[in-house]
Amino acid sequence: MVKFYSSLILLFFFTFGIKSQEGVPVYFDYLTENYYLVHPSMAGVNLVGGKLRMTARKQWFDQVEAPELQTLTADLRLTERSGIGVTAFNDQNGYHSQKGIYLTYAHHINFNDDIVLSKRPYPSKYDEIDQLSFGISVGGIQNSLDQTSFDLFDPDPLISGLLENTGYFNMDVGMSYVNSKYYAHLTIKNLLFSPHNMYGDFEYDYPRDKTSFRRLVASLGYIFYTDRPWSFEPSVLFQVSELTKEKAIDTNFKAYYKLNSGRLWAGLSFRNSFEGAEYLDSDTGELKQQTLQLITPLFGIDFKDFVFSYNYSHQFGDINFGSGGFHQITIGFNFLRGSIDCDCF
Repeated sequence: MVKFYSSLILLFFFTFGIKSQEGVPVYFDYLTENYYLVHPSMAGVNLVGGKLRMTARKQWFDQVEAPELQTLTADLRLTERSGIGVTAFNDQNGYHSQKGIYLTYAHHINFNDDIVLSKRPYPSKYDEIDQLSFGISVGGIQNSLDQTSFDLFDPDPLISGLLENTGYFNMDVGMSYVNSKYYAHLTIKNLLFSPHNMYGDFEYDYPRDKTSFRRLVASLGYIFYTDRPWSFEPSVLFQVSELTKEKAIDTNFKAYYKLNSGRLWAGLSFRNSFEGAEYLDSDTGELKQQTLQLITPLFGIDFKDFVFSYNYSHQFGDINFGSGGFHQITIGFNFLRGSIDCDCF
């Protein structure tokens, strides 16, 4: 058994050497009790039953062809050591879009043999969870470029005037450690390198190590329980892109209030990028730099088996694409938890 676990760890770190492309964007969906969307090792992390989450995100309502994203995730604990999941998404940005579906398997190692299986969809101070998990997601993605509305009266040899599609396979791997008070996740996204020539063959004249879209995502969090109905959860999420060297960190804080049949919660997230884009100030003629800074208030409710959440992201800085912000709604359902015959909320 020790040899098996060692092999899992070696396989996880070996995949650092594999190349890949983009997939599901990392926004703030994970803060709605949906870390599985980012970390495949969280598939089936619940000790009993599963979770279904649907998210819709829309940016800049005052802009035509503004980015929007829809995701659907479902994950389920199959056995004491096995979890499965599925993720489907539709990501649109102007004339470009991508659609995809991922299938996930996660292996869970429980260090507490005396644990009582909890039916609640989230941890509480009464749980004794002590779990190490490994996960892998494999999926297919279709990229589309809609050139049908481009100006064909001004011919350009690079414009076909058609709806072009191309596809590739992708893979994410991750590992997590979770107990009732704190958690840590590490995931490498976009491992499989599958070049496509939608934008011209010349784009791939570079060596393979110059076209890697691997992204490293790491999360840490701690839950503070009190003797009252309140609990508090500070957390951070760090991500870095290998190709562009872009780095960003989310600093999050959530507060929960326990109800008889669920809980209310609210929070605040601040995303700050480490690199910035240069621009010329039209008033002073000075060359300036601006980093991406987003502040995101969020709130939600868990009522029995149902979940609802809303968040709004506001971008700081002198240069913005529009006056509108980033709206996101999540609805969810927790299933196959059995009858509730205990204080499971």
